[in-house]
Formats: sequence, C-alpha cells, structure tokens
Amino acid sequence: MRAAAADGAELVVLPEKWTVLGSPEALRAHAEPLDGPAITWARALAAELGIDLVAGSIAERVPGEDRLRNTSVHVGPAGEIVATYRKIHPFDVEVDGRVYRESDVDAPGDEIVLTRTADGTPVGLSVCYDVRFPELYRILAVRGARILLVPAAFTVATTRDHWETLIRARAIENQAFVIAPNQWGEHAPGLRTGGRSLIVDPWGVVLAQCADGEGHVTADLDLAAQDRIRRDLPALRNRRPEAYAWPTEASV
Repeated sequence: MRAAAADGAELVVLPEKWTVLGSPEALRAHAEPLDGPAITWARALAAELGIDLVAGSIAERVPGEDRLRNTSVHVGPAGEIVATYRKIHPFDVEVDGRVYRESDVDAPGDEIVLTRTADGTPVGLSVCYDVRFPELYRILAVRGARILLVPAAFTVATTRDHWETLIRARAIENQAFVIAPNQWGEHAPGLRTGGRSLIVDPWGVVLAQCADGEGHVTADLDLAAQDRIRRDLPALRNRRPEAYAWPTEASV
C-alpha cells in the first residue's frame, strides 16, 4: 500500500480475504468484526496516506450470526468507513477434483453496493466469484458505476483459464474500468491462488498486470476516454429492459 501510494495511487484495492485464507477452521479462528484490528489498521493507513482504500474482503464475524460474512470495506481518505459490501455469491463449486463450499462458512449478502471515491467517482463493489454473474455488474453500471472492483482469490486453474477473460468481459460489456487484485501463493495444503492482478479499461484493454508473486501495479484511469467510449458505442443507452424476461429457474 505504501509503495502504491508512493507511485501516485489515489485508490488502492486489496485482494479477497487478505487477512486470512485457508481452512474453515482458520477462517473461523481469525474472523473479525468491522471494528477489529484489520479494518482499524486499514482505516489508520488510509488516513495516513490520504487515499481511498477498498480493503479487499475480510472474514467478518457478525454478532448474533452463526456463519461469517465475506465482507469488502471501502475506507475514505479521512479514515472513515464509507461503504461495506457482503459477497452475494458463495463459491460452492468443484474445481480440479476439489470441492469448495464457501456457504458452509460464509452467509451470502443480499445488497448490491455502489460507493463513491473522495472525488465523487462512482465505484461498484463485488468479490471474486461474483464476477461470473454479469447481471450484478450491469446493475452497478446502470446505477452509474464507472469503476468496478473485483478483489479475488481465484484458484490456479481458474486464474489460468478464466480470470483475464472474465475481467475483460465485465469491462467491455459495462464500458467500465475494472480493478481486480487476486491473491497469489499457497495458503493451505492444496489451496493455491493464481495472482495476475489486473487493471482493465472500458475498451477491454489491459492497462496493468501483476507478475507472479507479491507486488502491486498502478494505472491512470482516463474518465474522459471512458466518456467517449460510452458516447460513441452507447451500449448502456441501447439497452431494452422492457424486452428482457427472466426465467424463474435455470434450465440446467
């Protein structure tokens, strides 16, 4: 974070579950409330550096709830909590023969959250597996989001085969910048994430990508260029929601 701020970053985004990523037991043992040490630290450093900080997500312990929440927190440059978003889509899948059941530990959120940076730029919040649900990002874009955030802990297999394609698709279809920091490394036996954090522009061009390993990347987000793209190729304005009818059940 200090290195990114020294490079001129005004908005810094951390990956998913940067405080703890591992077994269900580890998540429960190290979960924190929003006034715990992780977000207290994030608030202090954001104020010290004078930046907007989206502290990826943490394993949040909510009083009175049995399950945890996978919670993203936007902290403003005065150190105040501006917005919180609780991941809507739990990662309940099988990848490379390994079963993931995030919903066993984390209860899903049910609120779509649009926040704003200190200069007023609208930002849409999401976490990791959410990126496979484009309707979430379309709603954020229709509500005015110019930047979409996807803090993640993608597996190595899904990073290799899906990560960049999904991130660029969300950028192109919503004509929005996408900032997508992804965990990298081995967090528990057999639990590895793939890194390759990305910043993508509204045309789908990769502005920056992190090399394998720990680090950070920065990019200038040209909002005037975004305005031109949205004016010249007005896909958001050309929507016809009156013609869209959602099926009640998936046919799979």
